[in-house]
Amino acid sequence: MDTGDIIDLDITDVAHGGVFVGRHDGRVVFVPDAIPGERVRVRLTDVGKAAFWRGETLEVLDASPHRRAHVWRQADIDVAPERRPGGADFGHIALEHQRELKLHVLNDALRRIGGLDLATTIRPPLPVLDASGAVVAEESADGTGWRTRLSLHVDADGNVGPYAARSHTVIPVEDHPLATAAVARAALQQFGGVPGRLDLVQPSDGRVRIIARPEAPSTGRAKRGRRSAPRPADARAASEVVVETVGDRSFRVDAGGFWQVHRLAAHSLTQLVSNAVTGLYPNGLDPDASHLDLYGGVGLFAATLGEIGGPRTRVISVESDPRATEHAGENLAAWVGARAETARVDRFLAGLEADASATERERLSRGVVVLDPPRSGAGREVVERLIALAPAAIVYVACDPVALARDLAIFRTGGYETLGGVTAVDLFPHSHHLEAVAVLTRSESAG
Repeated sequence: MDTGDIIDLDITDVAHGGVFVGRHDGRVVFVPDAIPGERVRVRLTDVGKAAFWRGETLEVLDASPHRRAHVWRQADIDVAPERRPGGADFGHIALEHQRELKLHVLNDALRRIGGLDLATTIRPPLPVLDASGAVVAEESADGTGWRTRLSLHVDADGNVGPYAARSHTVIPVEDHPLATAAVARAALQQFGGVPGRLDLVQPSDGRVRIIARPEAPSTGRAKRGRRSAPRPADARAASEVVVETVGDRSFRVDAGGFWQVHRLAAHSLTQLVSNAVTGLYPNGLDPDASHLDLYGGVGLFAATLGEIGGPRTRVISVESDPRATEHAGENLAAWVGARAETARVDRFLAGLEADASATERERLSRGVVVLDPPRSGAGREVVERLIALAPAAIVYVACDPVALARDLAIFRTGGYETLGGVTAVDLFPHSHHLEAVAVLTRSESAG
Protein backbone atom coordinates (compact mmCIF):
# COMPACT_ATOMS: atom_id res chain seq x y z
CA MET A 1 0.00 0.00 0.00
CA ASP A 2 1.01 3.63 -0.41
CA THR A 3 0.98 6.77 1.72
CA GLY A 4 -2.44 8.35 1.38
CA ASP A 5 -4.33 5.08 0.99
CA ILE A 6 -7.50 4.70 3.07
CA ILE A 7 -8.12 1.60 5.22
CA ASP A 8 -10.64 0.55 7.86
CA LEU A 9 -8.97 -0.58 11.07
CA ASP A 10 -10.06 -2.38 14.23
CA ILE A 11 -8.30 -0.80 17.23
CA THR A 12 -7.14 -3.42 19.70
CA ASP A 13 -4.73 -1.69 22.08
CA VAL A 14 -3.06 1.52 23.24
CA ALA A 15 0.69 2.08 22.92
CA HIS A 16 3.20 4.30 24.67
CA GLY A 17 3.20 7.81 23.21
CA GLY A 18 -0.54 8.39 22.93
CA VAL A 19 -1.18 6.24 19.86
CA PHE A 20 -3.48 3.31 19.35
CA VAL A 21 -2.86 -0.05 17.73
CA GLY A 22 -4.58 -1.93 14.94
CA ARG A 23 -3.49 -4.49 12.34
CA HIS A 24 -3.97 -4.49 8.60
CA ASP A 25 -3.15 -7.77 6.87
CA GLY A 26 -1.05 -8.70 9.89
CA ARG A 27 0.94 -5.45 9.97
CA VAL A 28 0.81 -3.17 13.01
CA VAL A 29 -0.63 0.28 12.31
CA PHE A 30 -0.32 3.10 14.85
CA VAL A 31 -2.97 5.84 14.78
CA PRO A 32 -4.03 8.71 17.04
CA ASP A 33 -7.54 9.84 17.99
CA ALA A 34 -8.97 6.33 18.47
CA ILE A 35 -9.88 4.06 21.42
CA PRO A 36 -9.38 0.30 21.83
CA GLY A 37 -12.54 -1.48 20.71
CA GLU A 38 -13.35 0.99 17.96
CA ARG A 39 -13.40 0.53 14.20
CA VAL A 40 -12.04 3.60 12.45
CA ARG A 41 -11.27 4.83 8.96
CA VAL A 42 -7.61 5.70 8.57
CA ARG A 43 -5.44 7.44 6.00
CA LEU A 44 -1.94 5.99 5.91
CA THR A 45 0.82 8.56 6.49
CA ASP A 46 3.95 6.39 6.69
CA VAL A 47 4.34 2.98 5.07
CA GLY A 48 8.12 3.06 4.79
CA LYS A 49 8.93 0.83 7.76
CA ALA A 50 8.84 -2.92 7.66
CA ALA A 51 7.81 -3.30 11.31
CA PHE A 52 4.82 -0.94 11.37
CA TRP A 53 2.88 1.74 9.54
CA ARG A 54 1.39 4.99 10.78
CA GLY A 55 -1.89 6.62 9.89
CA GLU A 56 -4.33 9.35 10.87
CA THR A 57 -7.90 8.73 11.96
CA LEU A 58 -10.47 10.29 9.63
CA GLU A 59 -13.74 8.83 10.88
CA VAL A 60 -15.11 6.59 13.61
CA LEU A 61 -17.16 3.77 12.15
CA ASP A 62 -17.98 1.97 15.39
CA ALA A 63 -17.49 4.12 18.48
CA SER A 64 -16.34 3.03 21.93
CA PRO A 65 -18.73 3.70 24.82
CA HIS A 66 -15.82 5.63 26.33
CA ARG A 67 -15.72 8.17 23.48
CA ARG A 68 -16.76 11.69 24.38
CA ALA A 69 -16.92 15.00 22.56
CA HIS A 70 -13.32 16.22 22.64
CA VAL A 71 -12.61 18.68 25.46
CA TRP A 72 -10.88 20.83 22.83
CA ARG A 73 -13.50 21.38 20.14
CA GLN A 74 -10.92 22.09 17.45
CA ALA A 75 -9.19 18.75 18.09
CA ASP A 76 -12.32 16.62 17.62
CA ILE A 77 -12.60 13.87 15.05
CA ASP A 78 -14.69 15.88 12.58
CA VAL A 79 -11.84 18.38 12.14
CA ALA A 80 -9.30 17.61 9.42
CA PRO A 81 -6.29 15.86 11.03
CA GLU A 82 -3.86 18.54 9.90
CA ARG A 83 -5.97 21.22 11.66
CA ARG A 84 -6.26 19.49 15.04
CA PRO A 85 -4.10 21.19 17.69
CA GLY A 86 -1.77 18.95 19.64
CA GLY A 87 -1.40 18.57 23.38
CA ALA A 88 -4.64 16.81 24.27
CA ASP A 89 -4.31 13.43 22.59
CA PHE A 90 -6.64 11.68 25.09
CA GLY A 91 -9.21 14.49 25.11
CA HIS A 92 -11.79 12.38 23.27
CA ILE A 93 -11.85 9.71 26.01
CA ALA A 94 -13.85 9.64 29.24
CA LEU A 95 -11.53 10.72 32.06
CA GLU A 96 -11.69 7.51 34.09
CA HIS A 97 -11.01 5.42 30.99
CA GLN A 98 -8.02 7.64 30.18
CA ARG A 99 -6.56 6.61 33.52
CA GLU A 100 -7.25 2.95 32.84
CA LEU A 101 -5.40 3.24 29.54
CA LYS A 102 -2.47 5.02 31.16
CA LEU A 103 -2.24 2.32 33.80
CA HIS A 104 -2.30 -0.31 31.05
CA VAL A 105 0.63 1.42 29.31
CA LEU A 106 2.55 1.57 32.60
CA ASN A 107 1.91 -2.11 33.34
CA ASP A 108 2.89 -3.11 29.82
CA ALA A 109 6.18 -1.18 30.09
CA LEU A 110 7.00 -2.69 33.47
CA ARG A 111 6.42 -6.22 32.20
CA ARG A 112 7.76 -5.93 28.65
CA ILE A 113 10.69 -3.54 29.17
CA GLY A 114 11.54 -4.21 32.79
CA GLY A 115 10.49 -7.84 33.19
CA LEU A 116 8.69 -6.69 36.34
CA ASP A 117 5.36 -7.82 37.75
CA LEU A 118 4.46 -5.04 40.15
CA ALA A 119 1.24 -3.81 41.68
CA THR A 120 0.23 -0.46 40.19
CA THR A 121 -2.39 2.15 40.94
CA ILE A 122 -3.34 5.47 39.38
CA ARG A 123 -5.08 8.38 40.99
CA PRO A 124 -5.99 12.00 40.22
CA PRO A 125 -3.89 14.83 41.67
CA LEU A 126 -4.06 15.11 45.43
CA PRO A 127 -6.26 17.92 46.79
CA VAL A 128 -4.80 20.71 48.90
CA LEU A 129 -6.21 20.76 52.42
CA ASP A 130 -6.11 23.44 55.09
CA ALA A 131 -5.24 22.85 58.73
CA SER A 132 -8.79 21.71 59.48
CA GLY A 133 -8.81 19.19 56.64
CA ALA A 134 -11.09 21.24 54.40
CA VAL A 135 -10.34 21.18 50.66
CA VAL A 136 -8.66 24.38 49.46
CA ALA A 137 -7.91 23.29 45.90
CA GLU A 138 -8.64 20.14 43.93
CA GLU A 139 -8.76 18.74 40.41
CA SER A 140 -11.67 19.94 38.30
CA ALA A 141 -14.40 17.39 37.70
CA ASP A 142 -13.67 17.23 33.97
CA GLY A 143 -9.87 17.40 34.19
CA THR A 144 -9.56 20.82 32.53
CA GLY A 145 -8.14 24.16 33.69
CA TRP A 146 -4.87 22.81 35.10
CA ARG A 147 -2.01 24.16 32.96
CA THR A 148 -0.15 27.02 34.66
CA ARG A 149 2.44 26.95 31.87
CA LEU A 150 1.62 27.00 28.16
CA SER A 151 3.76 27.33 25.05
CA LEU A 152 2.41 28.89 21.86
CA HIS A 153 4.14 29.42 18.54
CA VAL A 154 4.25 32.29 16.07
CA ASP A 155 4.77 31.48 12.40
CA ALA A 156 6.11 33.62 9.57
CA ASP A 157 2.59 34.84 8.74
CA GLY A 158 1.95 36.03 12.30
CA ASN A 159 -0.38 33.18 13.24
CA VAL A 160 -0.28 32.42 16.98
CA GLY A 161 -1.30 29.13 18.52
CA PRO A 162 -0.21 25.60 19.35
CA TYR A 163 1.31 23.32 16.78
CA ALA A 164 -0.97 20.89 15.02
CA ALA A 165 -0.51 17.38 16.39
CA ARG A 166 2.71 15.77 15.13
CA SER A 167 3.68 18.78 13.00
CA HIS A 168 5.18 22.27 13.12
CA THR A 169 2.11 23.95 11.62
CA VAL A 170 0.75 26.71 13.87
CA ILE A 171 -3.01 26.39 14.49
CA PRO A 172 -4.89 29.49 15.71
CA VAL A 173 -7.46 28.28 18.24
CA GLU A 174 -10.56 29.61 19.90
CA ASP A 175 -9.83 28.42 23.43
CA HIS A 176 -7.33 26.60 25.64
CA PRO A 177 -9.38 24.25 27.83
CA LEU A 178 -6.42 22.65 29.61
CA ALA A 179 -5.01 26.01 30.74
CA THR A 180 -6.05 27.90 33.84
CA ALA A 181 -8.56 30.65 33.17
CA ALA A 182 -5.92 33.39 33.46
CA VAL A 183 -3.45 31.64 31.15
CA ALA A 184 -6.21 30.89 28.64
CA ARG A 185 -7.31 34.55 28.56
CA ALA A 186 -3.75 35.75 28.10
CA ALA A 187 -3.12 33.21 25.35
CA LEU A 188 -6.08 34.43 23.31
CA GLN A 189 -4.80 38.01 23.50
CA GLN A 190 -1.56 37.20 21.63
CA PHE A 191 -1.49 38.40 18.05
CA GLY A 192 1.33 38.33 15.51
CA GLY A 193 4.88 39.19 16.40
CA VAL A 194 8.27 37.80 15.48
CA PRO A 195 8.32 34.09 14.56
CA GLY A 196 9.27 31.88 17.47
CA ARG A 197 7.72 30.73 20.72
CA LEU A 198 5.68 32.39 23.45
CA ASP A 199 5.76 30.88 26.93
CA LEU A 200 2.92 31.85 29.28
CA VAL A 201 3.66 31.31 32.97
CA GLN A 202 1.31 31.75 35.93
CA PRO A 203 3.09 31.34 39.28
CA SER A 204 1.42 31.33 42.67
CA ASP A 205 0.78 35.07 42.68
CA GLY A 206 -1.73 34.51 39.85
CA ARG A 207 -0.28 37.04 37.37
CA VAL A 208 0.57 35.64 33.95
CA ARG A 209 4.02 36.36 32.53
CA ILE A 210 4.64 36.15 28.79
CA ILE A 211 8.14 35.23 27.65
CA ALA A 212 8.86 35.68 23.96
CA ARG A 213 11.52 33.42 22.48
CA PRO A 214 12.06 34.63 18.89
CA GLU A 215 13.74 32.32 16.46
CA ALA A 216 17.41 33.08 15.96
CA PRO A 217 18.27 34.27 12.44
CA SER A 218 18.83 31.28 10.22
CA THR A 219 22.40 30.43 9.26
CA GLY A 220 21.21 27.85 6.78
CA ARG A 221 22.50 25.09 9.05
CA ALA A 222 19.90 25.09 11.82
CA LYS A 223 18.40 21.72 12.60
CA ARG A 224 14.66 21.31 12.32
CA GLY A 225 12.96 21.51 15.70
CA ARG A 226 16.04 22.80 17.51
CA ARG A 227 15.14 25.34 20.20
CA SER A 228 16.65 28.79 19.65
CA ALA A 229 18.22 30.61 22.56
CA PRO A 230 16.25 33.66 23.74
CA ARG A 231 17.50 37.06 22.64
CA PRO A 232 18.70 39.36 25.47
CA ALA A 233 15.36 41.10 26.14
CA ASP A 234 13.63 37.74 26.39
CA ALA A 235 16.40 36.40 28.60
CA ARG A 236 15.60 39.18 31.08
CA ALA A 237 11.92 38.21 31.06
CA ALA A 238 12.78 34.54 31.44
CA SER A 239 15.04 35.23 34.43
CA GLU A 240 12.45 37.20 36.40
CA VAL A 241 12.32 35.55 39.81
CA VAL A 242 8.82 34.41 40.75
CA VAL A 243 7.62 32.56 43.83
CA GLU A 244 5.79 29.24 43.87
CA THR A 245 4.06 28.13 47.04
CA VAL A 246 3.73 24.53 48.18
CA GLY A 247 2.02 24.15 51.53
CA ASP A 248 3.62 26.64 53.91
CA ARG A 249 6.86 26.86 51.96
CA SER A 250 7.83 29.24 49.17
CA PHE A 251 10.22 28.46 46.32
CA ARG A 252 12.06 31.02 44.23
CA VAL A 253 12.29 30.04 40.55
CA ASP A 254 12.97 31.84 37.28
CA ALA A 255 9.80 32.57 35.31
CA GLY A 256 11.40 30.72 32.39
CA GLY A 257 12.81 27.95 34.57
CA PHE A 258 11.40 24.52 35.24
CA TRP A 259 8.39 24.12 37.50
CA GLN A 260 5.65 21.52 37.36
CA VAL A 261 2.91 22.39 34.85
CA HIS A 262 -0.24 21.20 36.67
CA ARG A 263 -1.41 23.62 39.35
CA LEU A 264 -1.56 20.70 41.85
CA ALA A 265 1.55 18.85 40.67
CA ALA A 266 4.16 20.16 43.09
CA HIS A 267 1.79 19.57 46.00
CA SER A 268 0.84 16.09 44.81
CA LEU A 269 4.40 14.93 44.18
CA THR A 270 5.78 16.30 47.45
CA GLN A 271 2.98 14.54 49.29
CA LEU A 272 3.71 11.24 47.54
CA VAL A 273 7.45 11.56 48.20
CA SER A 274 6.80 12.56 51.81
CA ASN A 275 4.43 9.63 52.32
CA ALA A 276 7.00 7.26 50.83
CA VAL A 277 9.80 8.49 53.08
CA THR A 278 7.74 8.63 56.26
CA GLY A 279 6.46 5.15 55.47
CA LEU A 280 10.04 3.93 55.42
CA TYR A 281 11.08 5.99 58.44
CA PRO A 282 8.05 6.57 60.68
CA ASN A 283 10.30 7.89 63.45
CA GLY A 284 12.02 10.37 61.15
CA LEU A 285 15.12 10.35 59.00
CA ASP A 286 18.46 9.41 60.53
CA PRO A 287 19.84 12.81 61.67
CA ASP A 288 23.41 11.79 60.83
CA ALA A 289 22.72 10.21 57.41
CA SER A 290 23.35 11.96 54.09
CA HIS A 291 20.55 12.34 51.56
CA LEU A 292 20.50 13.34 47.88
CA ASP A 293 17.96 15.11 45.67
CA LEU A 294 19.12 14.34 42.13
CA TYR A 295 17.93 16.42 39.18
CA GLY A 296 16.84 18.66 42.03
CA GLY A 297 15.72 21.79 40.19
CA VAL A 298 15.08 24.54 42.74
CA GLY A 299 15.09 22.12 45.67
CA LEU A 300 11.47 20.98 45.88
CA PHE A 301 12.20 17.42 47.03
CA ALA A 302 15.28 18.38 49.03
CA ALA A 303 12.94 20.61 51.03
CA THR A 304 10.56 17.66 51.42
CA LEU A 305 13.37 15.61 52.94
CA GLY A 306 14.28 18.56 55.14
CA GLU A 307 10.72 18.89 56.40
CA ILE A 308 10.79 15.25 57.46
CA GLY A 309 14.29 15.25 58.92
CA GLY A 310 14.32 18.59 60.69
CA PRO A 311 16.63 21.62 60.56
CA ARG A 312 19.90 19.66 60.67
CA THR A 313 19.03 17.34 57.78
CA ARG A 314 22.04 16.63 55.57
CA VAL A 315 20.75 16.87 52.00
CA ILE A 316 22.43 17.82 48.73
CA SER A 317 20.37 19.03 45.78
CA VAL A 318 22.15 18.35 42.47
CA GLU A 319 21.07 20.18 39.32
CA SER A 320 22.90 21.06 36.08
CA ASP A 321 21.15 24.44 35.60
CA PRO A 322 23.19 27.08 37.50
CA ARG A 323 20.23 29.43 37.95
CA ALA A 324 18.07 26.67 39.40
CA THR A 325 20.92 25.69 41.73
CA GLU A 326 21.28 29.28 42.87
CA HIS A 327 17.60 29.35 43.75
CA ALA A 328 17.83 25.93 45.41
CA GLY A 329 20.52 27.28 47.74
CA GLU A 330 18.18 30.07 48.80
CA ASN A 331 15.15 27.80 49.04
CA LEU A 332 17.03 25.38 51.31
CA ALA A 333 18.50 28.01 53.62
CA ALA A 334 16.32 26.84 56.53
CA TRP A 335 18.33 23.62 56.82
CA VAL A 336 21.86 24.07 58.09
CA GLY A 337 22.92 20.71 56.65
CA ALA A 338 21.54 21.40 53.15
CA ARG A 339 23.45 22.56 50.12
CA ALA A 340 22.88 22.86 46.37
CA GLU A 341 25.45 21.86 43.77
CA THR A 342 25.57 22.68 40.08
CA ALA A 343 26.60 19.50 38.29
CA ARG A 344 25.46 16.87 35.90
CA VAL A 345 24.14 14.01 37.99
CA ASP A 346 26.35 11.38 36.36
CA ARG A 347 29.49 13.43 37.00
CA PHE A 348 28.47 14.28 40.56
CA LEU A 349 27.95 10.60 41.37
CA ALA A 350 31.23 9.67 39.70
CA GLY A 351 32.98 12.20 41.92
CA LEU A 352 31.30 10.81 45.02
CA GLU A 353 32.23 7.29 44.06
CA ALA A 354 35.84 8.30 43.53
CA ASP A 355 36.41 10.77 46.34
CA ALA A 356 33.92 10.24 49.17
CA SER A 357 35.51 9.44 52.48
CA ALA A 358 34.64 6.30 54.39
CA THR A 359 32.53 8.43 56.75
CA GLU A 360 30.62 10.04 53.90
CA ARG A 361 30.01 6.68 52.22
CA GLU A 362 28.67 5.31 55.50
CA ARG A 363 26.34 8.29 55.86
CA LEU A 364 25.13 7.84 52.29
CA SER A 365 24.47 4.15 52.97
CA ARG A 366 21.90 5.23 55.59
CA GLY A 367 20.41 7.95 53.45
CA VAL A 368 17.54 8.43 51.02
CA VAL A 369 17.96 9.45 47.39
CA VAL A 370 15.11 11.20 45.58
CA LEU A 371 15.56 10.68 41.85
CA ASP A 372 13.52 12.91 39.52
CA PRO A 373 15.13 12.63 36.07
CA PRO A 374 13.89 14.08 32.76
CA ARG A 375 11.72 12.03 30.42
CA SER A 376 14.70 10.00 29.20
CA GLY A 377 15.11 8.60 32.70
CA ALA A 378 18.20 8.26 34.85
CA GLY A 379 19.89 5.74 32.55
CA ARG A 380 22.29 2.91 33.18
CA GLU A 381 25.32 4.96 34.24
CA VAL A 382 23.48 6.93 36.91
CA VAL A 383 21.64 3.87 38.19
CA GLU A 384 24.80 1.78 38.43
CA ARG A 385 26.66 4.56 40.25
CA LEU A 386 23.81 4.79 42.75
CA ILE A 387 23.93 1.04 43.22
CA ALA A 388 27.66 1.34 43.92
CA LEU A 389 27.04 4.06 46.54
CA ALA A 390 24.36 1.82 48.10
CA PRO A 391 21.92 4.27 49.71
CA ALA A 392 19.37 2.71 52.02
CA ALA A 393 16.39 3.80 49.90
CA ILE A 394 15.58 5.50 46.61
CA VAL A 395 12.36 7.31 45.78
CA TYR A 396 12.07 7.48 41.99
CA VAL A 397 9.75 10.12 40.49
CA ALA A 398 9.25 9.30 36.80
CA CYS A 399 7.48 11.01 33.91
CA ASP A 400 7.98 8.24 31.36
CA PRO A 401 6.84 4.64 31.97
CA VAL A 402 9.32 3.05 29.56
CA ALA A 403 12.32 4.85 31.07
CA LEU A 404 11.07 3.97 34.56
CA ALA A 405 10.70 0.28 33.69
CA ARG A 406 14.20 0.16 32.20
CA ASP A 407 15.78 1.81 35.24
CA LEU A 408 13.85 -0.28 37.78
CA ALA A 409 15.11 -3.41 36.04
CA ILE A 410 18.71 -2.18 36.38
CA PHE A 411 18.16 -1.40 40.05
CA ARG A 412 16.79 -4.90 40.56
CA THR A 413 19.91 -6.51 39.13
CA GLY A 414 21.91 -4.39 41.59
CA GLY A 415 20.04 -5.64 44.63
CA TYR A 416 17.22 -3.09 44.96
CA GLU A 417 13.59 -4.17 45.24
CA THR A 418 10.58 -2.01 44.43
CA LEU A 419 8.58 -1.71 47.62
CA GLY A 420 4.78 -1.64 47.45
CA GLY A 421 4.50 -1.35 43.67
CA VAL A 422 4.25 1.82 41.59
CA THR A 423 1.86 4.72 42.22
CA ALA A 424 0.90 6.76 39.16
CA VAL A 425 -0.72 10.16 39.40
CA ASP A 426 -2.61 11.72 36.49
CA LEU A 427 -0.95 15.14 36.35
CA PHE A 428 -1.68 15.57 32.63
CA PRO A 429 -5.41 14.91 32.11
CA HIS A 430 -6.51 14.58 28.48
CA SER A 431 -2.96 13.79 27.37
CA HIS A 432 -1.15 10.44 27.39
CA HIS A 433 1.43 11.58 29.95
CA LEU A 434 1.57 10.52 33.58
CA GLU A 435 3.88 10.73 36.59
CA ALA A 436 4.75 7.71 38.70
CA VAL A 437 6.49 7.18 42.03
CA ALA A 438 8.37 4.03 43.01
CA VAL A 439 10.18 3.29 46.27
CA LEU A 440 13.25 1.06 46.19
CA THR A 441 15.12 -0.47 49.13
CA ARG A 442 18.21 -2.63 49.25
CA SER A 443 17.41 -6.29 49.61
CA GLU A 444 19.02 -8.14 52.52
CA SER A 445 20.98 -10.29 50.08
CA ALA A 446 22.60 -7.14 48.66
CA GLY A 447 24.36 -6.55 51.95
